[in-house]
Amino acid sequence: MSGYGQFCAVARAHEALGGRWTLLVVRELLSGSHRFNDIRRGIPRISRTMLSERLQSLAHLGAVIRSDGPHGPEYRLTPAGRELAAVIGALAVWGQRWLPRRAATEDLDLEPVLVDMARRTRAEALPRAPTVLRFDLRGHATRFMLLRPGEASVCEHNPGFPESLRLHGPLAALVAWWRGDAELADAKRLGLAVDGPRDLARAFPAWFDRYQFAGIRAAS
Repeated sequence: MSGYGQFCAVARAHEALGGRWTLLVVRELLSGSHRFNDIRRGIPRISRTMLSERLQSLAHLGAVIRSDGPHGPEYRLTPAGRELAAVIGALAVWGQRWLPRRAATEDLDLEPVLVDMARRTRAEALPRAPTVLRFDLRGHATRFMLLRPGEASVCEHNPGFPESLRLHGPLAALVAWWRGDAELADAKRLGLAVDGPRDLARAFPAWFDRYQFAGIRAAS
């Protein structure tokens, strides 16, 4: 495939970074994922081969460095890669402000939502006892989230503690709340239910800092 053939830095940067998935890989690295499987959990539709290729390309550009960690290879952003935070942030703000936000009509995966929720847990707000959230979102496999001071993990199976709260209903309703499209009361009217002890159900929203760009209002 031929390049753009332009001297312009915009064209050159887009030629280097504009391939599908590349900026989502950078987003995951900026969010604190350093191991291959952790990066992929935030981008479940990328193939292992494609993720490997994108990481190699970013390393070739000098934006990512690979090192041997205690549990295998780890990937970290260099100063050049960290500078892309401004690009990622600008895209997120533009998308929140100008793109339609109709979760019910979007093709959504559950895993990236839960991964983002786990990342943005407020440890100081959690109950002292280990807390397990069960997610039974319509059309998606059941998932669990273990919350306790120092840990927030997304699991395919119950990690061995009593289930404190069960969230069920359409994924679109959970996304609408998390993304800032709707408040929790509105999400409940869209079908999201939070079942469990009343005190925990009331406290649940305060356990998280919502999506980083939830405060960006839609232009309309």
